[in-house]
Amino acid sequence: MSDKQRTIKKAVSVSGVGLHTGKPVTLTFNPAPENHWYKFQRVDVEGHPIIDADADLVVDTSRGTTLEKNGVRVHTTEHVLAALMGLGIDNCLIQVTGPEMPIMDGSSIKFIEILETAGILEQEALRDYFELTENLTFEDPVKRVEMLAVPQDEFRVTVMVDYGSEVLGTQHASMYNLGEFKKEISPCRTFVFLRELETLLAHNLIKGGDLDNAIVLVDSELPEEKLNHLRKVFNKPNVEVKGRGVLNNTKLHFYNEPARHKLLDIVGDLALVGRPMKIHVLAARPGHAGNVDFAKKLKALAKKQKAEKDYPKVDLNGPALLNVQDIMKILPHRQPMLLVDKIMELSPQHVIGVKNVTLNEEFFKGHFPDFPVMPGVLLIEAMAQCGGVLVLKTVPDPENYLTYFIKIDGVKFRQQVVPGDTVVFSLNLVTPIRRGICHMRGVAYVQNKPVMEAEMMAQIVKVKNVEAKTPEAQLA
Repeated sequence: MSDKQRTIKKAVSVSGVGLHTGKPVTLTFNPAPENHWYKFQRVDVEGHPIIDADADLVVDTSRGTTLEKNGVRVHTTEHVLAALMGLGIDNCLIQVTGPEMPIMDGSSIKFIEILETAGILEQEALRDYFELTENLTFEDPVKRVEMLAVPQDEFRVTVMVDYGSEVLGTQHASMYNLGEFKKEISPCRTFVFLRELETLLAHNLIKGGDLDNAIVLVDSELPEEKLNHLRKVFNKPNVEVKGRGVLNNTKLHFYNEPARHKLLDIVGDLALVGRPMKIHVLAARPGHAGNVDFAKKLKALAKKQKAEKDYPKVDLNGPALLNVQDIMKILPHRQPMLLVDKIMELSPQHVIGVKNVTLNEEFFKGHFPDFPVMPGVLLIEAMAQCGGVLVLKTVPDPENYLTYFIKIDGVKFRQQVVPGDTVVFSLNLVTPIRRGICHMRGVAYVQNKPVMEAEMMAQIVKVKNVEAKTPEAQLA
């Protein structure tokens, strides 16, 4: 499979009913831009809110994986997400006309089939794989769930199920790569024990349930009155079971179809990590709760790895490209408002600057003097000054220019900056500099950890034109 991201060529739709609500719903897969990943959109709700496929948004795993954002939910997402993962689709907007995904036949094959009619479109951006350098474990001793992820050069899953049932027994299933998903995994239907089915019916759930969209396992003799009740509920006069086994003697697609379906669920739930992965997941007695908890651990590690990867590799003890005297020849700032001590790297597209935070800074005299913390606005200012060096180096006479903010977006403060910290500012152009306007994205680091990030736009203006600037522009 190519290492480039993929989406679908056109929008395609499929309709069905929700497993628990029994309500009809139409699901539409839509093409999406690069780095979009998977997002659900409730088109039946005012404003058409979007809910990211994100492990941190999971609010319920009792009978499927439910996501919620700003009070809006989508239920039973795992089979849809598994289909997208299984086909190697990276970017898709999933629009639904109701709160629950259609159950179809209880597997992912119907979603696979409709996605294939849309066609696959290769995009320009490369995939950003999550990879491991060491093993990652998860255990839930109460539910007896054990999960392990180990380094691998592709996405691979191995599953063992054992729920203490003579009917189900101990089963194993494996998927060596995503290329096997369509044929070996996607047709495998969800399964439920008859004792669980009775409880769900008693709680007015599985209104959309049908004996054609689940494997019902029977591990005890079934009285005739219960058979009659099931015949009435499912409107199937021929419901029967001969001793222990499968209700209605349903023919299994594979001898280990339940284990394969648990593998399908893992693929769908791990889509909530938010990135394609090159790992081998080994799972014993998995369920949605364990899958999601494990996805959160994987996501947190992926985020940490990305931050470490993005951290600029500079030798803070090495010689500066520009020292403070050089900076003052470029920037019109002076103490106490000169907040950059040195520039370590500078190119037409990026800049790396350093600020050594000391207790004798002027602002500490009045900003939490007993608990000194560098003001967030001054972190933004320091970052902007680094960006000012970047843009002012594009003109031959920077001493004749001033730099103004036009816009600041996406500011996030992740950790306090205190005396003794060395702040490293890394900024990259979002778009090429045009007419003195610079659009940058920056991250500030202390000891390799992000402490602040922001996206900003600035403009340089010749000193003689300063008074002509609009009052909305702010000096950086």
